[in-house]
Amino acid sequence: MSRVCGICGKGKMSGYQVSHSNKKANKVWGPNVQKVKLEIDGTPKTEYVCTKCLKTVKDKK
Repeated sequence: MSRVCGICGKGKMSGYQVSHSNKKANKVWGPNVQKVKLEIDGTPKTEYVCTKCLKTVKDKK
């Protein structure tokens, strides 16, 4: 089960964790996704939604 936003498709982002001595180690940041019940096309479904999309969905209600 992947942690990807069901609305905007936001997923993992990769980069480096840089230490004080400038050593670089791979690091992965995940989006802040929440499991939410949404009504899509009249049927209730549970989807992972990022918090930014969740705020816009709540504003539209």
